[in-house]
Amino acid sequence: MMSQYLNVIDSFHGEYRFLSNFYPAPVVYEQVRYATVEHAYQAQKTLNSKERLEIARCMSPSKAKRKGCRVKLRADWESNKVRIMTELVQLKFDCHADLQDKLLATGTCRLIEGNTWNDQFWGVCQGVGKNWLGKILMKVRSELARSVPQQNS
Repeated sequence: MMSQYLNVIDSFHGEYRFLSNFYPAPVVYEQVRYATVEHAYQAQKTLNSKERLEIARCMSPSKAKRKGCRVKLRADWESNKVRIMTELVQLKFDCHADLQDKLLATGTCRLIEGNTWNDQFWGVCQGVGKNWLGKILMKVRSELARSVPQQNS
């Protein structure tokens, strides 16, 4: 069986850094402004509004992630985290036309969130992982491609 992907982007660094949740692309989610998707995602782990605002105010996505790992997880987190990530990634590209263009420019490349920190849920480490972030990005790209008017050649 032939793969639908001719090329693979397996690192969200360099020219593909914009695919990372750490990329500085502000989003407003549930009436709070977050500097990155990572900030917003980490904040959604808790239902405590004070903790959410503390995460929103973190100076970097790394600090937001560390803080998000210390909050009391909402009871429904595991059953909602993929939906929330999908909403946030969609929002990122809906709000930033320049990033839409870059995502569309990846064409039919398979997007893999390759990492060395053993995240086998959102990405792939040493060839193993579910690659949920990559799947979400490809879904958003596909939806964008369908919604963008086709140019006549």
